[in-house]
Amino acid sequence: MYSRNRLLLLAAALLLALVLCACGAAEGSPAKTAPAAASAPSPQSAETEPTSEEQQRIVATTVAITQIMDALELDLVGIPKSVKELPARYDGITKVGNPMSPDMELVKSLKPTEVLSVTTLKYDLEPVFENVGVDASFLDFTKLSFMQEEISTLGQRFGREQQAEAINKEWDERLNAIRESIGEAEQPTVLILLGVPGSYLVATEHSYIGDLVRLLGGINIVQGEKVEFLASNTEYLQKGNPDVILRAAHGMPEEVVKMFDKEFKTNDIWKHFKAVQTGRVYDLEEALFGTTGNLAVGEALEALVGMLYPDVKR
Repeated sequence: MYSRNRLLLLAAALLLALVLCACGAAEGSPAKTAPAAASAPSPQSAETEPTSEEQQRIVATTVAITQIMDALELDLVGIPKSVKELPARYDGITKVGNPMSPDMELVKSLKPTEVLSVTTLKYDLEPVFENVGVDASFLDFTKLSFMQEEISTLGQRFGREQQAEAINKEWDERLNAIRESIGEAEQPTVLILLGVPGSYLVATEHSYIGDLVRLLGGINIVQGEKVEFLASNTEYLQKGNPDVILRAAHGMPEEVVKMFDKEFKTNDIWKHFKAVQTGRVYDLEEALFGTTGNLAVGEALEALVGMLYPDVKR
């Protein structure tokens, strides 16, 4: 059974803090271990009457939400500061800061009717928003199905039901087509590592990437956990002996890939993993595999099927 001693829990908390600091400038990142992923869409996402466009003053505080609002053809008054390219629709729109630490006074000055963040940041940001009197909604993008429900709710709230339905339908059709191509292929066992400069965590099936692997029939070697990420214990992981190892690099991807390469070369235990012996260790592209869901779901699923089922023809 996976070690739960105090040292590992402390290590997990420290590593998660590193993930938050490293990934914040690019996108929303995992929350602290205690609150982890929600099991259902956030209460703020409950169905409401559509808001007229004249009344809408929406602030999106993460890149994924900004991209989704563009796909829903909705205007914004505030967007996150990010190294990633944001939709042209929002050129010139006020940037309210890092997803992990928005400029609250700037957000408030925009007189928003809606401020949108993600549930993985709720633990840290909800009290901060409350302190300045801003009522924020936290969208759950930790699983594909949760993200689809949130998009449907946004469509209802802002009169964009048709656009929301089109987005979700495209994802459903692509997932169904991939599953059909997989057929009765043997399900691979999978280890998912989430890395930032200098450290890495193990992603469970409750993480976004873990959910995509599960949807494609992959079996995460870490089972029975309730959180999204855990501290690494290579001796325990080696006992799971996964068929495939996925390495997700965040914060500074090139540096993290080099860190992973060094770890796999210098730590003798990795050579005993089946995935290493068979060459089935894959580095995931950060643009496709964020720490929360995003519009690149289809591309991410297509990339994953080639890693999990190399013999499947697509």
